[in-house]
Amino acid sequence: MNVAIIGANGSIGSSLVENISQDKNYKNIYAFARSEPETKVANVRYNLIDYTEESKISFAADITDSTGPLDLVIVTIGMLHSEGIKPEKNLQSLMASNLEHVLHTNTIIPAIVAKYFLPKLSKHSRSVFVALSARVGSIGDNKLGGWYSYRMSKTALNMFIKTAAIEYKRTHTHSIIVGIHPGTVDSELSKPYQNNVPQNQVFSPEYSAGKIADVIGKLDLEDTGKILAWDGLIITP
Repeated sequence: MNVAIIGANGSIGSSLVENISQDKNYKNIYAFARSEPETKVANVRYNLIDYTEESKISFAADITDSTGPLDLVIVTIGMLHSEGIKPEKNLQSLMASNLEHVLHTNTIIPAIVAKYFLPKLSKHSRSVFVALSARVGSIGDNKLGGWYSYRMSKTALNMFIKTAAIEYKRTHTHSIIVGIHPGTVDSELSKPYQNNVPQNQVFSPEYSAGKIADVIGKLDLEDTGKILAWDGLIITP
């Protein structure tokens, strides 16, 4: 089987590369990232990808053609905060420029990646497309408010996943398109906010990657379009 991991240099992405590289069912593993990793896994094909230009995302997807259709695509791209941007505590903290940046990173880039990588999925056997989402994107589960940009971006991503799943069911009848919430992972993304999370609910990247792989392995055709948590439970829209 063939797999592509987009966003392979982040905490979760690199752990997924390591996890999947140990699965002998995957013959060809493509790892795409904006920069070269500090360490490389021997049996992985590393490639650079520029998320800022659609033509370069298209070019990256075409690299996988040499080994045939993809059986698994995982998109790990996402952001919660960066320099000058952090989750909003209230409406008055909302800034148009920050909202645009978060929506672009968490929703638009994964959608454009899907535009070019989804057609690479196998039409004749089970194939899976996963985008990492977040529980805070659930409208029904929102009990605390705040975090406007991040919540909105993940809710929009979830709608994209559902819509793409409906479309691809018509042409790729064996496809499964889902979002997976990886849990709170000990990474640069979550570090400033871990004090609000019980210690036993902060996962190592390796543990989260293993749980994500477990969820992927158990997916069936009826799961397409769903948003699932790291433990396989459905997250309400």
